[in-house]
Amino acid sequence: MPRPLHSAGPPDWRQGRTTPTRPVLLCMVCVLSSLVDPTAACPPLCLCNATDVDCSGRGLHAMPALSQLPVSTRTLLLPNNRLSTLGAGAFSNLTALERLDLSNNYLDNLPPGLFRDLGNLAELTLHNNSLTALDRDLFQGLVELRKLDVSLNGLSEVPLGLLDELRSLTWLSLAGNRLHALERAAFEPLANLQYLQLGANPWECDCNLREFKHWMEWLLYRGGQVDAVECILPKDLRGRDIRGVPVEMFNYCLQLEDENGGGGGAGAGTRSGGREGPQLPCGRATSTGNAAPTPVSEAADQSPVPDCGRRRYQPVSVRRAIGTVVIAGVVCGIVCIMMVGAAAYGCIYASLMAKYQRELKKRQPLMGDGEGDADPEEKQISSVA
Repeated sequence: MPRPLHSAGPPDWRQGRTTPTRPVLLCMVCVLSSLVDPTAACPPLCLCNATDVDCSGRGLHAMPALSQLPVSTRTLLLPNNRLSTLGAGAFSNLTALERLDLSNNYLDNLPPGLFRDLGNLAELTLHNNSLTALDRDLFQGLVELRKLDVSLNGLSEVPLGLLDELRSLTWLSLAGNRLHALERAAFEPLANLQYLQLGANPWECDCNLREFKHWMEWLLYRGGQVDAVECILPKDLRGRDIRGVPVEMFNYCLQLEDENGGGGGAGAGTRSGGREGPQLPCGRATSTGNAAPTPVSEAADQSPVPDCGRRRYQPVSVRRAIGTVVIAGVVCGIVCIMMVGAAAYGCIYASLMAKYQRELKKRQPLMGDGEGDADPEEKQISSVA
């Protein structure tokens, strides 16, 4: 006997119930895989989640395997370890990284272009390492960097070009190094800098620091903040903050440049400590030896001396200088007027006192005669009584 047509209903009904569960299972698998992948690729001894990797204080002597970390990693913490070297491509796959902490390690040499692929990095900490020099291409590609900490290292200079690409930088710490002087040209690209830490460095407040002082005053004038820059040399400025040293104390540097420039570039004097002396001022002839002077027409076609425009003496603010002169003149004028008034008052008071004394002396004999005349009358009255 043939089966009724409606008997085929239950299989169709069961099929309709099972079909919608397949997309749900697939979604659940995707979600679980997304949650499991970061921890599965997490380096040993580190703690990881979807965006952060924490390898702090693990006693690491070498960089952990970071190649399997997800591209979405935004924070990498490696402080308080024993890292001494880093490979050139150590962070090449972490293009979304925004914060990198390498503080309190033993890093003494960083390869150029180490952070080239970290275009989104906003905070870099190299605090308390053993860095004695930085390659000028070290920070290449860090166009979004806003905070940089290289304090407590052994840096003796900041090379020209090191900070050229850090135009978004707002906070910089160079405290606790071995800096004697700084080039103004190295910091001029930092148009957005607001906080600069320079304390605990052996600053020599001589002509080599003059141009940087001008730039530092410009930073303060536009609202920036700089901590104490305490001088250790020369002796008459030892212990003083260069921010409070008048710019006029560095005027002798211009005279030294003129004198050294007139004697030829090869014979330029050297400052104390054996370091190279002041360079030729801008606009002077750059030929050395016995070479013939270059005609003016040919000199106009030649390119200027490298960094000449950056080394040129530039006042911080003409308006500020004029205002200072005007205020000083007004104060001096008021003081002079007060002194003249005090002198006039003293003279008038002295003359009045002298006149009073003369009149007092004239009245004293008359007062004596009156007393003498009064005595006989008193005697006569007493006798009549």
